[in-house]
Amino acid sequence: MSQHKVILLLGSNLGDQKKNLQTALEKIQQTGNEILKVSDFLTSEPVEFASSNIFCNIATVIFTHLSPFQLLNLIKSIEVEMGRTYDSKVTGGYTDRVIDIDIVKYSEIKFLSERLNIPHQKHLSEREFSRILLKDLYKT
Repeated sequence: MSQHKVILLLGSNLGDQKKNLQTALEKIQQTGNEILKVSDFLTSEPVEFASSNIFCNIATVIFTHLSPFQLLNLIKSIEVEMGRTYDSKVTGGYTDRVIDIDIVKYSEIKFLSERLNIPHQKHLSEREFSRILLKDLYKT
């Protein structure tokens, strides 16, 4: 079974944000994925919705044996387990959340479906906080 290098972005703007991010990373690792690198924490204003709750974000590089859809199902189950009740794909808009985990890149594949877009173009080109976190992953 081959391993795939994946970049994930995680964010939280409810509760103990740093603890939420750490818990999500632990859950990702406990399910057989290897965490290679984690960025520094970065706070940011909510994007594409209004809220007085500031986000805490991190980026991580992992190795996984999971397919893109298996990984998506895993991260969605982690989000639900941690208390996320609304998914933007379902509700059609963004809201405050305990945890949000996005697949930014998955090896070098390009994939587009109703449930999953790889690479995640908004994180790569439109969102300033994402670009800062991704740059942090590769600083020397």
